[in-house]
Amino acid sequence: MNGYFKLIHEADKTSLKLIPPSGDGKPVNVNDVIDYMTMKDYACDLPNLKRAVDAAMDKEVVFVLGQGKRAPERECYKLTITPDKMHAYAKFYAASEGGGEVNAGEILRDLEARGVKSGIKKDAIAQFLQNREYCEDILLAEGRQPVRGKDAYIEYKFNTDKKAKPTLNEDGSVDFFNLNILNHCGKGDILAILHKEEPGESGEDIYGTRIRPPEVKTAKLKFGNNIELSEDGTVLTSLVDGHVELIEEDVFVSDMLIVENVDNSTGDIDYDGSVQVNGNVFTNFTVKARGDIVVKGVVEGAVLESGANIIIARGMNGKGKGSLTAKGNIVAKFLENVIAQADGYVASESILHSKITAGTEINVDGRRGFISGGRVCAANAINVKTLGSEMGADTVVEVGADPTVKNRIAQLQKLIEEDTKVLQTVQPVLIAAKQKISQGIKLSQEQLKHIHSLTIVNQQKSEAIKENESQLQELIDQTGDIAQAQIRVKGMVYPGAKICIGDVSMVVRKSAHYCRFVRERGDVKMAPL
Repeated sequence: MNGYFKLIHEADKTSLKLIPPSGDGKPVNVNDVIDYMTMKDYACDLPNLKRAVDAAMDKEVVFVLGQGKRAPERECYKLTITPDKMHAYAKFYAASEGGGEVNAGEILRDLEARGVKSGIKKDAIAQFLQNREYCEDILLAEGRQPVRGKDAYIEYKFNTDKKAKPTLNEDGSVDFFNLNILNHCGKGDILAILHKEEPGESGEDIYGTRIRPPEVKTAKLKFGNNIELSEDGTVLTSLVDGHVELIEEDVFVSDMLIVENVDNSTGDIDYDGSVQVNGNVFTNFTVKARGDIVVKGVVEGAVLESGANIIIARGMNGKGKGSLTAKGNIVAKFLENVIAQADGYVASESILHSKITAGTEINVDGRRGFISGGRVCAANAINVKTLGSEMGADTVVEVGADPTVKNRIAQLQKLIEEDTKVLQTVQPVLIAAKQKISQGIKLSQEQLKHIHSLTIVNQQKSEAIKENESQLQELIDQTGDIAQAQIRVKGMVYPGAKICIGDVSMVVRKSAHYCRFVRERGDVKMAPL
C-alpha cells in the first residue's frame, strides 16, 4: 500500500500525519503534499516539511502545521486532464480525522460538472472506493481513439519495374530471348486490381467531442485502349493479346503491329501500340510507337521513337544520321554512329563513335564490351569492359547527371532570374501606389490603368517563378547523386579517354586495368575496381 498523509485537527493546533508505505507501496511524495497544502490553503515551513517527508519513509511522522483549529477536511482528489483531452486522472487525498469520504455519486456529479461525459470508468471508481489507494494516479475517464482506415492501393499483375535488366548469357552478352523488360499479356488476363480505401472510425474525447480519423488516400484505375473495366471499377482485364505497360499512372495494352521489314513496302510507321519488325529497318525510314519497338534484325540510318523500350537484336549502324529515343530502356547488340537517348538505361555489347545518353546507367560489358569514340553520358553509372582505343579515338564518358536535365535546370534558373528582375522593378511601384491610395491621394485614370497592368504582370511573373521553382526542385531531386556516380572499367582503359563526373573531368594519361573512376574532393580519381 502506498504511503499517504492526512490532517489532524486538535483543539489548539493542526498537524499533518505522514504514514509510511507497506509492502511494495510507494513512499509519500513531497510534491503531492505541497499540491494538497496549496489546494487547501495551508501554510508550512517547506524545508522542515521535506525533512518530515524523508523521515516518513519507514515510520509514521506527525508534522505540526500551526496553531489554531480548522474544520475537518473531507476526502478529495485532484483531477488532471491530459492536453489531448483523452484521459482524466484523479489523485485522491485522505480525509482528515473526523472528515467524510466521497462516494461514487459525488465523483460522477463532479466529472459531469467539469464537462467530462465520455469514457467514464465506473469500475475504476468502484475499485477505489472498495480499496482506497491514496497519492496514486487513477484513470477515471478515457476517450476513444479514432481508428485509422486503410489507403486504397492498386495491385498490378505485371512487372512495373522500369529498371529491370535483361538476362545475360555466360559470356556477358544479352540474351534477347529473355529480356525481362517486356510484359506479354493475353486476352482475358487480369492486369490490375484496385483495393478500395477503408474510411476508419471516428473517436471521441472525454468531453464527447468527435475526433475524425486521419484521411485515407483514394485511388482510381486509369487505362487506355484494349482494356475492360469491371462494373464495380476494381478490375482491369485485357481485351487483346499484346504488351502491357504502366505509363505514368495509366495501364496501357498495345496490340502489336508485326511487319517483316521497314522499307519502301511499308513506308514510315506511326503506331499507337507496339511494333515488331521481324527483319530490318532501312535507312531514312522512321518508326514511332507508343509502346515497345522490337527489331529482330538490324537498324540502319533510321529514326526510332518509342513510348516504352527499344530492342534491336542485331544492333544498329546509324551512319551518322540514325537516332533512337525511348521513354524506357534501349537494348541493342551494338550501337555504331548513332544518337540515342533513353529515360531508363542503355545496354549494349559495344558502342562505337556514338552519342548516347541514359537517365540511369549504361552497361557495355558483354564479351567485347567496348566504348570507343563519341560521347556516352549517364546519370548514375557507366560499366564497360574496354574504354577508348589504341588508335586514340576521342572518347568521352560522363556520369553525375542526365545532360538533358542539366540543360533544363540551366534554362529554368535563367527564367527565374529574369522574372525576379521584373518583379524587383514592378513591386516597388505597386507598393508606392498602394501607400498613396491608403493616404487618400487620388490617382489619375492613366495612373490607375498603368497600376492595373503592373498588377497583372506581377501576378503572372510570381506564378511563373513559383511553377519554375517547383519544376527546378523536381529536376534537382532527379539528378544523379554525384557522390555515388562512377565509371567502372572491367578490362582496360586507354590513354586519351576523357572522364567527366559532374562538373569536373580528367584525361587518362596511361593505360590502366580493372579500375573505376570516382569523384573525391572536387577531382576525378582513379581507384581499384
